[in-house]
Amino acid sequence: MVSRLDQLLNFHTTALGVRTQRQQLLAANVANADVPNYKARDINFAQALQQALAPAGSGALATSVATHLPGAPAQGAPTEPLYRVPLQDSLDGNTVELDVERAQFADNAVHIEANLTFLNGQIKTMLAALQG
Repeated sequence: MVSRLDQLLNFHTTALGVRTQRQQLLAANVANADVPNYKARDINFAQALQQALAPAGSGALATSVATHLPGAPAQGAPTEPLYRVPLQDSLDGNTVELDVERAQFADNAVHIEANLTFLNGQIKTMLAALQG
């Protein structure tokens, strides 16, 4: 029963985790907009979500001895951030463009709100089913 509940809520909880990681990166970009040579970072959300939703056994480490336990990447593990290519170069080497960062931050915030709404709806549906 518990595993069925986990399956039902897994997508939106995982998506929220990836979105939260992205929001932190975007906030760091905005906070470091005036730091010389700071490089703006972001993640590819679709790729990060696909990686986080992959079954625990996929991508397991190879073992050299049969008695070794196979390692598996942690589900929902943070994705390595990528560096953003600026639209216009700056004199101090900083690649943060505040307009782009603010737009990405707002877009990600809207998606977080949507995931929370869907998750809330699923929980309300389960509660209604349990209460009869």
